[in-house]
Amino acid sequence: MTITTDRAAQAAKDPRELVPPEVWDLLVEDLRRYHHVTRDYAERMMGQALVFLKAQAEIVRARREGRAWERIVPTSPVDPAWHAFVLRSQAYGAFCEEHAGEYIHHVPYQDEAVLSGDALEATIPRLEATGYRVDVEFWHGERSPCCPPECNNMAGSDPLR
Repeated sequence: MTITTDRAAQAAKDPRELVPPEVWDLLVEDLRRYHHVTRDYAERMMGQALVFLKAQAEIVRARREGRAWERIVPTSPVDPAWHAFVLRSQAYGAFCEEHAGEYIHHVPYQDEAVLSGDALEATIPRLEATGYRVDVEFWHGERSPCCPPECNNMAGSDPLR
């Protein structure tokens, strides 16, 4: 018998555990209402946004401890769920404070790493490292940026400044 302590080999946690049930329900309903998707798809979208934000929160905390900034990016199917969460500002603020110790700003930008998919390749391992379920349909094969070309371009700048 082989015993492994590899985190990936353990059952991944459900991302809905990252927010209170009433917040989860509000967020999923917002996605259903404003993006005209099924409940199942809205739950999957929000779940992946929460996994992304958990990974981002871990990066923010590590930055405060002196480690280098790591850039991760949402995909175009995940970004609207992040937007929906930001609009529920009290719940979003509470999530950020609990997981990152500060507000996680949404600063869309594009550069060659985003456009080529390199930024996404660096994102997936960070998502997996959270221990929460990563729904590969939302991450693998997705090469489009999270925002259109005319969005705010902050290439090369530090999103924490």
